[in-house]
Amino acid sequence: MWIKFEEWVVEADIASMHKAMEEGVLSSEKLTLIYLERIERYNPIINAVLELNPEAIAIAKQLDKEREERGSRGLLHGIPILLKDNIDTHDAMHTSAGSIALADSIAEADSFVAARLREAGAVLLGKTNMTEWAGCMSGQIWAGYSSRGGLTLNPYGPGELFIGGSSSGSAAATAINLAAAAIGTETTGSIISPASQNGLVGLKPTIGLVSRAGIIPISHSQDTAGPLTRTVADAALLLGAMTGADGQQETSFINDYLPFLDASYLKKARIGIPRFYYQGLDTDRLEIVEAAIVILREAGVTIVDPVELPCEQEQWDGNVIRYELKQGLNDYLGKLAAHVPVHSLQEVIAFNAANAEQALKYGQDTLISSEETSGTLTEPAYLESLARNKEMAGKLGIDHALAEHQLDALLFLGNEGGDDLAARAGYPVITVPGGYAEKGVVASGGYVTNGPQGITFVGAAFSESTLIKLAYGFEQLTKHRFAPVLKEEK
Repeated sequence: MWIKFEEWVVEADIASMHKAMEEGVLSSEKLTLIYLERIERYNPIINAVLELNPEAIAIAKQLDKEREERGSRGLLHGIPILLKDNIDTHDAMHTSAGSIALADSIAEADSFVAARLREAGAVLLGKTNMTEWAGCMSGQIWAGYSSRGGLTLNPYGPGELFIGGSSSGSAAATAINLAAAAIGTETTGSIISPASQNGLVGLKPTIGLVSRAGIIPISHSQDTAGPLTRTVADAALLLGAMTGADGQQETSFINDYLPFLDASYLKKARIGIPRFYYQGLDTDRLEIVEAAIVILREAGVTIVDPVELPCEQEQWDGNVIRYELKQGLNDYLGKLAAHVPVHSLQEVIAFNAANAEQALKYGQDTLISSEETSGTLTEPAYLESLARNKEMAGKLGIDHALAEHQLDALLFLGNEGGDDLAARAGYPVITVPGGYAEKGVVASGGYVTNGPQGITFVGAAFSESTLIKLAYGFEQLTKHRFAPVLKEEK
C-alpha cells in the first residue's frame, strides 16, 4: 500500500486527499511522511525547500487523532502545505526572506495567513526558498537565489529553464509534488511568474483581501500572499482559507470560493485581448496564446479582439516599491528579537557589507537605493508615482478596458504585462497552465523564454470569483498541466 500511495499522491488534488483520509485509507501522518520522503529524494536536485518543520509529523498525528475523535475541520484538515520564507510562523521554523542576516530569526507570532491555515487544519510542512528580499536585494539578482538558500531550479529543466521569481521555491516544490500546495507572495509578478514557468495555477488576490500581517514587507500598496497549486480547485480552496478580517482591512470577505468552480460560465463570459502586450512574444509563445483564444471562443466565450488600454504607452517607474521598502522593512525589523543582528534597513546593508563573500553575490544596489529615501513616504516623487499607478493602471487601464467592452477579464500570457498592471492597480490575477513552448528567445533578464507557459486572466478589484470561473473553465477544457520528471541524484 505504501508504494501505491507514493505513486497516487503525485498530482492528487486536495479534495482527493481529504476523501482518502475521511475513508480511513490514508492518514495525515502517512501523507506527511510521503511528502518528507519526496523532499529527501528530489529537493537536493531543485533546492526548493529551505527548511522543514521538525514538528510536522507530531502535528499530523494530532490532527489524525482529532479527526478520529471529533471529526474533520474541513478539506484542509491534515493537508501538508509549504510556506514562502517571508511568511511568519511562530514555531521551530525561521523566517528570513532568504537573507543570512535573518537566518536565526523566529517570529514572535504567526502571520495572519499561517494562523488561518493552522485553524483550517493544515500541516505547515516547511519554508520554501525565495529570491532574497523578494527580488529587492539587487537589480542583478537571479530569480530564485538567496544567500541563505542558494539557487532554486525549475524541475521541468533544472539549470536550463527559467524558474520565475520571487516565490520560486513555492512554485518548484508544488510543481514536483513536495507538498499538496504552497503559499507564495507577490509584489509584482512573484506568484504569477513562477506559477507560469512551473506549470501551475497561481492566484494573486486583490490587495486587502488577504491580510499582510506577519509577512516581511516590500510594498504595502502591492504586497499580498496567494496560493500556488496544481489545480484551480485547490487555489480556490486555499484562497477561501486565507481570507478574513484582521481588524485593519475595510472589505467584506468570501470564505468559500469552491462554488465558483463553474465551467459553464464560459458560455456567458466576455474576455478582452490586449494585443499591445503580445508584441514581444516569440513564435512559440504567441501560438500558445492564439490557441487559448480559439479554445475559449469555441467554448462560447465572447472574445473582444483587440482591446486597447489608454495606459499602454505609459512609462512606469519603480518609485512606489523603492520608497515603501524602507518604511516597511524598518517597521518589521525594528520589532525583531534582540539576538537578531539587524533591526533596520541600514543595519541590513551594513551586515551584508561585513559578510560580503556570502551575502553579496549579486550586490545590494536596490536596498541601498531604498535606504537613500526618508522612510516617511512624504516625498513628492513617491506620492506622484503612487497616484499615477492607481490612475493609469487601474482607472485608465484595466477598469477602462473592462467597462468600455463590458468584459469579465483581460487575457495575457504568463507574466507578460498583465501582472504588472494588476500589481500597480492592486487588482487580482490568476494564471493557469496553457501549454509548453519548445523554443524560446533570450529575454531582457538573460533567461530563455521556453518551457511551461501560463494563460493569465486579469480582472477588476475583488473579482476573484469571476477569475476562478474563467480559469476553471479553461483548465477543464485543456488539462495542460503535467508533472515534471526528475532523475534522482545518485
